[in-house]
Amino acid sequence: MSNAKLLKDKVPVGQKAAFGAGHFILNILPGTLGVFIQFFLLTAWGVDPLWAGLLGGLPRIFDAITDPIMGFISDNTKSKYGRRRPYIFWGAIISGVLFFLMWQLDDNASQTYIIWHVMVLQILFLVGNTMFATPLVGLGYEMTSDYNERTRLMSFANSMGQIAWMIVPWLYVIIPDSNTFNTQTEGVRTMALIVGAMCVVFGILPALFCKGIDSAHMGNRKEITWKTLWSNLKDLFVGIKQVSKNKPFMKLCGATFLVFNGFQLVAAFGVFIIVFYMYSGSYEMAGTWPAWFNTINAMITAFLVIPIISKMSDRWGKKKAFIISTALSIVGYLLKWWGFDKELNSKFSETGFGKSLNSGVGSLFEYLNPILDDVGMSWFSIDPGSNIPWLIFVPIPLFAFGMGGLFTLMMSMTADVCDLDELENGMPRKEGTFGAIYWWMVKLGQAIALVLGGVILKIVGFDPNVTEQTLDTMNRLRIADITIPSLTAALAIWVMWKYSLSEERAKEIKEKLVARRGEL
Repeated sequence: MSNAKLLKDKVPVGQKAAFGAGHFILNILPGTLGVFIQFFLLTAWGVDPLWAGLLGGLPRIFDAITDPIMGFISDNTKSKYGRRRPYIFWGAIISGVLFFLMWQLDDNASQTYIIWHVMVLQILFLVGNTMFATPLVGLGYEMTSDYNERTRLMSFANSMGQIAWMIVPWLYVIIPDSNTFNTQTEGVRTMALIVGAMCVVFGILPALFCKGIDSAHMGNRKEITWKTLWSNLKDLFVGIKQVSKNKPFMKLCGATFLVFNGFQLVAAFGVFIIVFYMYSGSYEMAGTWPAWFNTINAMITAFLVIPIISKMSDRWGKKKAFIISTALSIVGYLLKWWGFDKELNSKFSETGFGKSLNSGVGSLFEYLNPILDDVGMSWFSIDPGSNIPWLIFVPIPLFAFGMGGLFTLMMSMTADVCDLDELENGMPRKEGTFGAIYWWMVKLGQAIALVLGGVILKIVGFDPNVTEQTLDTMNRLRIADITIPSLTAALAIWVMWKYSLSEERAKEIKEKLVARRGEL
């Protein structure tokens, strides 16, 4: 392969960073939206939990319609700025503005007004977000045609996306902090402004700096006008049918649904176990440990696990890397039984090593606390006199391989699948349609997890109105926290076991495409 071809297939660091900035927004928006709807609508405005749940779930039905349509439009757009970038640019601006407006609610607004305001603005926001997110995902699939560079690109982007999950857990701490905001409602309105502004600033970067394939010579694209609306709809359904017949892609969707849904189902259980089992229902005693747990999980995923997975993929291939990383996550989930055992944590704190760790952290925050107080960040502090549950962090480096491997590898493999689709079905390339269907599967898993998570809490006997839960209830919750993601991860390994699109096959497909239509 010539040096010129190698340079063409390699994505510059600046473009990777811009694409990663888009992925940061792709994560920070739904993360913040979930916290606001599921928690602060209840605690700040007193909205009924049932209505809050409906506000979180019903708009996802709307996504099921808009995502494939946006994918089709993006695939067939003819513009001197490319197929994806104009939508990413304007979608980021619209999303940021509407996210801010969605949460400008008066303290004394009625529940009926709040429900309708959030519902209508959220649907409009989701239109803008689909306009941003679907072309962004499609752009990532086409930024390079190199098998391994695709994984490196997704690795870089998903590491930046994890920064969002280092921030989101602290919303539970910052917004109720009376030293930061006078009321929770003021905190929500202010944070909505900050997140909306970040969406605009960081969201437009992929549109400005990332380059997709040259679509000037891409044939068979459809005219996108009102006059061709009916024929466009028929072509859309034909495209969706072709995508659904793509067996490797269906395996990717099935495995993603299983791993992501299993993780999301128990995502909140860790917080409940820390607060209600390890600290007997006292949020005050639990302090910031739930936030630290999720933040450190995101940090380890971004800066340790994802780079390792990228190297594994280069050496052993994407399928093997996924199977190994998912198997490691199962080991991590199983270790949570001991990591979250309060007696083991107490015994560890009494060991010489545990006392040294406690003393070190205590000394650090005794130094930092006056500085944090001066800059208005006292909420970030750790009480130096409290016992630190060190063992809860032990399973993280292993179970982080589950989510770390999922989106890094699956998005890279979906890019390979787009090549296969072009070989079998011809032009136009359908990165937008594939991206829309893949991410709709993710959203479906998230919506189902929101519903089933509450059902599982009900089954194990968890009572949100009781401070001290029974030991049997908490043990059942701890078992569910381990077995559900372990089972879904094991099923995902089974689904991917006979995945057939290897590196050799992907390179063979690429050679046939280049011979047929030249380089794009």
